[in-house]
Amino acid sequence: MAVTIRIPTPLQRVTQGKEVVEGTPGTVINLVNELDKAYPGLAERISENGKIRRFVNIYVNEEDIRFLDAENTGVKDGDEVSIVPAIAGG
Repeated sequence: MAVTIRIPTPLQRVTQGKEVVEGTPGTVINLVNELDKAYPGLAERISENGKIRRFVNIYVNEEDIRFLDAENTGVKDGDEVSIVPAIAGG
């Protein structure tokens, strides 16, 4: 079983239109780097210098990684990871 990653609409052009992709267990940042190998350009939109960008929210099983171990949060088989770009407004 793999890790399921939900891709937001703005990033789906990088994932060839896929809204769901799969990855292997590890940490969130390793998952981002792995995805970048399959979908070049994805990591630069999500991370910078090994850290998740401030305007990108990532959830592991609906829990915000900012309240866990940030980009070092572990992911295991069967986990669901959601990438959600922050939206500003007012």
